Amino acid sequence: MAAHRKPRQRSAGGNTARTAWTIALAGAATATGFDGTGHAEPQLTPAQVKAKVDKLYQEAEAATEKYNGAKEQADAGRQRIRNLQDQAARKTEKLNSAREALGSMAAAQYRDGGLDPALQLALSEDPDRYLDGAEFAERASNRQASSVASVRKQLREIEQLRGAAHVELTSLKSRQAELKRHKKTITGKLDSARDLLTRLTAEEQARLDDRVTRSSTGARDALSSPGSATAQAPNARAAAAVSYAYAKLGSPYVWGATGPNAFDCSGLTQAAYREAGVSLPRTTYAQIDAGRRVSRSELRPGDLVFFYSGISHVGLYIGNGQMIHAPNPSAPVRVAPLDEMPFAGATRVA
Repeated sequence: MAAHRKPRQRSAGGNTARTAWTIALAGAATATGFDGTGHAEPQLTPAQVKAKVDKLYQEAEAATEKYNGAKEQADAGRQRIRNLQDQAARKTEKLNSAREALGSMAAAQYRDGGLDPALQLALSEDPDRYLDGAEFAERASNRQASSVASVRKQLREIEQLRGAAHVELTSLKSRQAELKRHKKTITGKLDSARDLLTRLTAEEQARLDDRVTRSSTGARDALSSPGSATAQAPNARAAAAVSYAYAKLGSPYVWGATGPNAFDCSGLTQAAYREAGVSLPRTTYAQIDAGRRVSRSELRPGDLVFFYSGISHVGLYIGNGQMIHAPNPSAPVRVAPLDEMPFAGATRVA
C-alpha cells in the first residue's frame, strides 16, 4: 500500500511574503498602467518646463520652415497651372478659328459638288484621329494640306499643355498633402508647449516673461538707436532692412506670416529685404544660400544669421553681437544676443 502523506503546512511567513509581493505588483501596475506608462508625471521645475517648451518651439519652427517651403512650391505650381490653362485657352481659340476657315473652304467645295474632307474634319468629334486617315491625305489639296497640318500641330500643342497641367495638378495635390502634415506637426508641438506652460503658476509664468522682457529691453537699450546700426551697414539696402526690422519690434510671432503686422523668423527677414528692394527666398534653408557666406567675425548690420544644425532659424544682425528676430509664439519680434542659440552661419545678401 502506498504510504499516505500528511499535507504539508504552509508557512504563515511565506504566505505573508507572497501576499505582500502580490500587493506590491498590483500597486506597481496601478501606478504605471498596463502599458507601462505612468499616469502621474513628475513635477517639473520652471526651468525644466522652459527647456522643454523651448525645444518644442524649435521643433515647431523647423516644421514651419518645411511648411513655408511646401507652400512656396504649391503657390508656384498653382501659377504654372494658371499659365498652362491660359495658353491652352488661347491655342483652343486659335484652333477653332482655323477649323472654321477649313469649314468655310469645305462648304465652298461642297456647293461645287462633293463633300470635301476638310468639312468632315470641321464636323468630326475626334479631329486628330480623322487627320490620320489615309483617305483624307489623298484627297486634300495642297492648300488644305497646309491648313490641316496647322490644325494638327495646334491639336497636339493643346494636348501637350493639358498633359503638363495634369502633371502640375498631381504635384500640387502632393504639396497640399505635405502642407497638411507639416501643419499638424506644428500645431501639435505648439499645443504641447502651451500645455506645459499651463502647469506653471501665474507667478512662475510672470518671472519667465519678465526675464524675456528684460533681456530684450536691455539688448535694445545697448543699441541707442537704429542709426548706430544702419551707419555700420555695408550698403543702403542692408541699412533699409535693419531700419524695417527695428520698426517691427514688438510685432507678434505667427507661424507662416510674412508681415506686415506679424512674422515668423524667415518671414521677418524676407519682409525686411523686400522693403529694401531685395527678393529673398521664403525659407531659412534657402535664404542661407541667397548671398555670400560670411564668418561670424566679419558680420555687419543687415547680414542674415542662422541657427541650429538644420538651419531652422534666422535673424537679422544689427551689430554688437545682437540681432533682431521673431523667436517663437511666446515672444514678439525682439532684440537678442547671437549666443541665445547655437550659431550655424551667416550670409550677406545686399
